[in-house]
Amino acid sequence: MKKFDLLSTVEQGGCSAKIPAQLLDKILKEIPFSFSENLIVGNESHDDALVYKISDDVAIIQTTDFFPPVCSDPYEFGQIAAANCLSDIYAMGGKAITALNLVMFPSAKLDISILKEILLGGNDKIIESGAVLAGGHSIDDDPPKYGLAVTGIVHPDKIITNNSAKPGDVLILTKAIGTGAIIAGKRIDEVTDAQYQAAIDSMKQLSNKASDIMQKFNVKCATDITGFSLLGHGLEMAASSKVSIDIYSDKVPLFDRAYELIDMGCIPGAAFRNLNYVEDNVCFDDKLDYNLKMLMLDAQTSGGLLISCKKDFVDDIINELISAGYSNANVIGEVRKKAEKPVFLF
Repeated sequence: MKKFDLLSTVEQGGCSAKIPAQLLDKILKEIPFSFSENLIVGNESHDDALVYKISDDVAIIQTTDFFPPVCSDPYEFGQIAAANCLSDIYAMGGKAITALNLVMFPSAKLDISILKEILLGGNDKIIESGAVLAGGHSIDDDPPKYGLAVTGIVHPDKIITNNSAKPGDVLILTKAIGTGAIIAGKRIDEVTDAQYQAAIDSMKQLSNKASDIMQKFNVKCATDITGFSLLGHGLEMAASSKVSIDIYSDKVPLFDRAYELIDMGCIPGAAFRNLNYVEDNVCFDDKLDYNLKMLMLDAQTSGGLLISCKKDFVDDIINELISAGYSNANVIGEVRKKAEKPVFLF
């Protein structure tokens, strides 16, 4: 029997399904968030998760994420969704300890065995992370959606945030860019099985080892790249840190076939929504390749970590990342003093 293709249930999946960042930012400004002296990281810097201090030695990290299918196979969808949720913990230098399932599934429309495969995929990634799955919540909903609520821990003095980049730092990206384009190309049969699987495998890869490497080299600033694109999340890092960053598009690792897909006009709609979000705060170089520009705006699902680190440690960090399995890790830019715009794309 032919396997059910989850991509047939959605027009846009994964982190491409996020509410546009520009609209979300406007809404959040009108919400009176609570204050606590123990809340070390809240919503003010648009960081990856909240951090709440519970003792001199322990702070908890809490995050949640869910989205519609981003790939065809239910088991792989579960893996990717879980890895994406766990990434927020790792971006802040933490260790995941517990997880709760968030499930939305049309039980009268799709065979329940599909949900079982999704949950098995998620559970396997949770086990790989060292966390414990402890229940969750489900509702009947169409199209299907899956994700997690995750709790992690970190020492209060070792929290990694998105607002600590310093002039002179170097920017490292741990995974290739272009998952949105590759998935769109899959829908129109313009990518090979190998090209598609390379993107799937990257999205399934946990960032736990990258997090350990950041802690080893005392990194203070990082963020994970998801639905708001490399430029969107880079902008949040630069603005929150009150610096400017230079990103060199020709240094950004790309998935095989991603550039060609953009060139042929296979550009996911989320890229244009991300452009609307960042365009007033990004200086685009006059000689910038249009295809690379749009890839820098491509919505990523379970993307890599964007790390701002001291120049002295760059070679060692890159070597350790590659040895740990992040084969596309590369230096993509640098941090400088605040200029007329937060981000410069070359």
